[in-house]
Amino acid sequence: MAERAEIVVVGAGPAGIAAACAARECGRSVRVVDENPHAGGQIWRGELPQPWRTRWEQAAVPMQAGATAFGFAGEQTLLVECEGRAMEIAFERLIVATGARERLLPFPGWTLPGVTGAGGLQALMKSGLDLAGRRVVVAGSGPLLAEAGASLLAAGALVAIVAEQASFRQMIPFLGRIAARRGKWTQALRIASALRKTRYRAGAWPLSVERRDGALSVTLRLGPRREVIECDYLACGFGLLGNTELAQLAGCQVVNGCVVVDEHQRTSVLGIYCAGEPVGIAGVESALAQGLTAGYHAAGREDLATACTPGRDRGRRFQRVLAEAFALRPELKELATPDTIICRCEDVRLGELAGFLTWREAKLHTRCGMGACQGRVCGAALEFVAGMPAASVRPPLVPVSVGVLAGEQ
Repeated sequence: MAERAEIVVVGAGPAGIAAACAARECGRSVRVVDENPHAGGQIWRGELPQPWRTRWEQAAVPMQAGATAFGFAGEQTLLVECEGRAMEIAFERLIVATGARERLLPFPGWTLPGVTGAGGLQALMKSGLDLAGRRVVVAGSGPLLAEAGASLLAAGALVAIVAEQASFRQMIPFLGRIAARRGKWTQALRIASALRKTRYRAGAWPLSVERRDGALSVTLRLGPRREVIECDYLACGFGLLGNTELAQLAGCQVVNGCVVVDEHQRTSVLGIYCAGEPVGIAGVESALAQGLTAGYHAAGREDLATACTPGRDRGRRFQRVLAEAFALRPELKELATPDTIICRCEDVRLGELAGFLTWREAKLHTRCGMGACQGRVCGAALEFVAGMPAASVRPPLVPVSVGVLAGEQ
């Protein structure tokens, strides 16, 4: 028999936590599902800031930790894998707050050991990787690059450079918006202070990387010239992509990589809401406002949901500024050579994909996107590099055992 809750929230990052707290405070039965062992998502990683830690503890929302949603059994039952067994959780309302992942783009050498995402290296560091004295190059795009550089320096790493592909001119509107918000400006000054002795170059991006004598040799484009830097790690991420797969599987409308929602975070499917990064990348404050809006409205408190409108609207404006400031330059599409691996799971190279017009054709002939990540890395890369949109998602969303699919304990 399926477990039940009036409102089920998938994802325990800022948006999910806010949604769950709002709904629980309105007296609704709530259940949170998250693949991590603790609440907080990738941004907080179990270290919830005050007053959200207090609010979360007081709400005492039941959380199914270490659990991954992989499909649906009917319109109002979520399928979840937890500790090698299948679970069914029935709901009246579903709030999708599945967060985001780093966008990784292919270039020669990007699959070598020591090459990670910018956020990926931060996660490894927080999980115990000792970076003291290690040489690191941080490259890619987005405001998280600078933050990653600052956190790596604090851990004792030797950050040689932070290379941002966007130009300073392109980022001016974003910097102006940051300067107008006291909290954001204070955070920006803290990061700038941490990086004051580190090179930060705009209009710079990686061209290739090789491994020589146990070290990485990274070739960067720095304006009109090239520079080769030796390092132990290349932390390289080109912004974030919302995890829209669960919403897509439920039939929700997705446009330009974002789940479409109304003013109360309702999707195109009745009874399903979406909040946070799947709606668009706009930062923690926006995710919290969207989560509160979704939680209150799902709980039947439209008045409280409407009161969150100003925060949600600020987030949408910031989303547009952020997207324009760090839009990827066309030169990045030309980095991969025919011999460059596109699908890391199945070792499919770019040259093997020549001539295919659709993602489905590429998958059927080369197995591109059929590995463990289910196209989450190569799908976005191929869409950017070759203009080949990824096909619609199919269950199960993640690799699960036959036993789980059969519903065995």
